[in-house]
Amino acid sequence: MLDALTQRLSSVIKTMRGHARLTEENVGEALREVRMALLEADVGLPVVKEFVARVKEKALGQAVASSLTPGQALVGVVHDELVALMGGTRAALDLATTPPAVVLLAGLQGAGKTTSAGKLARLLKADRKKVLLVSADVYRPAAIEQLRTLGGQLGIDVFPSDASQKPVEIAANALDWARRHYHDVLIVDTAGRLAIDEAMMAEVKAIHAAVRPVETLFVVDAMQGQDAVNVARAFGEALPLTGVVLTKLDGDSRGGAALSVRSVTGAPIKFAGVSEKMDGLEPFHPERMASRILGMGDIVSLVEEARKNVDEAEAKKLAEKFRKGKDFDLEDFRSQIQQMRKMGGVGALMDKLPAQLTQMAGQSTDLQEKSIRRTEGIINSMTPQERRKPDLIKASRKRRIASGAGVQVQEVNRLLAQFEQMRKMMKMMRSGGLAKMMRGMKGMLPGMR
Repeated sequence: MLDALTQRLSSVIKTMRGHARLTEENVGEALREVRMALLEADVGLPVVKEFVARVKEKALGQAVASSLTPGQALVGVVHDELVALMGGTRAALDLATTPPAVVLLAGLQGAGKTTSAGKLARLLKADRKKVLLVSADVYRPAAIEQLRTLGGQLGIDVFPSDASQKPVEIAANALDWARRHYHDVLIVDTAGRLAIDEAMMAEVKAIHAAVRPVETLFVVDAMQGQDAVNVARAFGEALPLTGVVLTKLDGDSRGGAALSVRSVTGAPIKFAGVSEKMDGLEPFHPERMASRILGMGDIVSLVEEARKNVDEAEAKKLAEKFRKGKDFDLEDFRSQIQQMRKMGGVGALMDKLPAQLTQMAGQSTDLQEKSIRRTEGIINSMTPQERRKPDLIKASRKRRIASGAGVQVQEVNRLLAQFEQMRKMMKMMRSGGLAKMMRGMKGMLPGMR
């Protein structure tokens, strides 16, 4: 998401590199491109106008440090204003109340409320909260069933409801149940419509009055475009919103909702849906998102993801093997691929890397994912002995492995050649030959010669 915006803003910065200082003329020229980039990304026009005006004011009033080029200075201003536009600092859920703390989810049908309810419950459960889920969407029995299924998968309590009941009664009864069974948090999933109407707004306001939530979260689809602004404004006027959940941030949309919704509702973005999987809901960090939009990557989130998902025992085992001077083998290689999958695969990793590194990788993430799946398939077609001792793999074994993996023998040869290069690099690192290792890397990555 927002790849097109990232590319446009990166090109704006490049054009500033040839200037000796920031002037009204070159800043104005750059900001015309910034304005077009934001509008093409579906950011609301009033938001764009205000954003560009603030950037222009600060850029022209900026005393550029001697160590900064005009391009770097403009990047700094744009970055700071993007952070401010998206809320400034990380806004966490405020559940400081007598249990159960009620979290109400509101939004249009199809925005991802039910899935977000399950994902949020999973996050709270990981934080040692006892959570109760309830669906007040009596118009879509499938939504009630979906929430029940998600609760079962996640091991989270779900209060029963059906289409014959009234939404306000369902929510009130769920709250009473949560009190009597000592739940810490009650998450209420409300009904949506395909478009805003008075009946829906009256109902969600009545539910809000009945359960008095500490958090009222507006769930909005990041792929919705300009319509998201109007929807956000309507919900913001009807309810005292405390936060926003942006869903489908992993989509191929222009994603301007991410930049518009905070400004329109006045409520901070608290969570972002980054995949359809149940672990695909992340706390929203404005500063990190601004860095990603400007092509700087998000290394902090990448490190946090690694810390959360990488198997420490496996990592220690590989480090110990490496320390003792044992060779890196195909079992280790496969293990590293599996660890990467736990972190969301190539796409999730590339999304958090600086733009320059992702451009060096050359291939699209889809092609890279396909290549890695093929590599894993080839390794899985080998016997344990072949994985531990790749030197055993000769012509007849290569044909058998290729047949088992459904690939040509050339693919097996290519994998073994790449693996041999990696093994040589590991040996160089072990012997302290960093310069040799860097020379050995030439040709392994596109652009490195």
